[in-house]
Amino acid sequence: MSTPEAGKKAPYRIPIGPVHPALKEPVLFTFEIEGEVVKKVDFAPGNTHRGVEWMGMRRNPVQIVHLTDRICGICGIVHSLSFAQAVEQIAGIEVPPRAEYIRTILHELERIQSHLLWAGVAAHELGFDSLFYLSWRVRERSMDLIEEITGNRVNYGIIQIGGVRRNITEDQYPKVLEGLKYYSDLFGKMADLFLNDVTIAMRCQGHGLLTEKDARELCAVGPTARASGVTMDVRHDHPYCAYGDLDVTPILPQKPHGDIYDRVIVRLLEIKQSIGIIESCIDQMPQGEVLWENKLPKVLATCKKAQGEAIGRVEAPRGECMHYVRMDGNEAPATWKVKASSYSNLMSWIPMLLGEQIADIPIIVASIDPCMSCTDRVTLIREGRADTLSGESLTRMSREKTRRLQK
Repeated sequence: MSTPEAGKKAPYRIPIGPVHPALKEPVLFTFEIEGEVVKKVDFAPGNTHRGVEWMGMRRNPVQIVHLTDRICGICGIVHSLSFAQAVEQIAGIEVPPRAEYIRTILHELERIQSHLLWAGVAAHELGFDSLFYLSWRVRERSMDLIEEITGNRVNYGIIQIGGVRRNITEDQYPKVLEGLKYYSDLFGKMADLFLNDVTIAMRCQGHGLLTEKDARELCAVGPTARASGVTMDVRHDHPYCAYGDLDVTPILPQKPHGDIYDRVIVRLLEIKQSIGIIESCIDQMPQGEVLWENKLPKVLATCKKAQGEAIGRVEAPRGECMHYVRMDGNEAPATWKVKASSYSNLMSWIPMLLGEQIADIPIIVASIDPCMSCTDRVTLIREGRADTLSGESLTRMSREKTRRLQK
């Protein structure tokens, strides 16, 4: 560092991560600090790349569904549903209406448990550990409901190409409705604890600001974008599953400021919205089959003959998630690419963190609900040497790959 001019503070750098008590996800931050104020931010993801896409392109679509379930421990339905939708479009497979409703119910139960998990993490980052324990305790009920329907609390294994592997039986309806009533009765208490606590308001209001302009220019998605006033929700803009039959509107704060507090509001209100969506699905649940075809060899044969490309899009708890699939008449996909919602939200960290205090870094970072295992896709190892790819090289490689695919 150069010697500062008289009367000016010398900036200095602080690395945080990739493993740090203040971070719940492995990412390396480098902050340039003047006193206690953040003046410059840089970050480097890429610590949890697992080669999922590489493995998937050596397996058939039915096998890949089980891989997608493991991309993220919180968003299993999100990734498996998005991938299945892409394959179904290419192969011309029509999902039965009842399966679409079951997919929607599980999708929203996953949103509830994901938002409650985030609420607990946010409370912990603020030092409010009693609220952290409460949030995670009440989250257990949603996990119990998911286990009741799918048989698993994590890695549900419920999505299949052409529908779902398990039905929701009549005797399970009361248990689901009882769980929804539990959350409806609890919502007022949770909202009061998060929104009316003086300490939370002081730590969250006016901090981690992301303007609507920045949210749009940086391509933010999900609650991160909606808290800044961006009216965008895949369930509303491009309905899938049963959402076309339901009245789903994007949740925005009454007067969006784009701070941490608004992100809390959006996620709490989305929990309430998810309760209503599940209740509507149960009320309107159609009868019929839950699979396009029960015999897996026929499903595989249909997928093997399929040719074309498609994108599956879903509204994950963190925002829009996309799976691109290209089939060329072989058993395994020619191309499979995952674009998780956190990938779209990471650049929002820069304007959020600039000008903030060091003490606010943990909650600002956590406020976008980052998931690095969903995001990391572009680490190359060649002869034991890691390569860092520039924007120019990525653009060149993308164009070259597009030309190869077009041939």
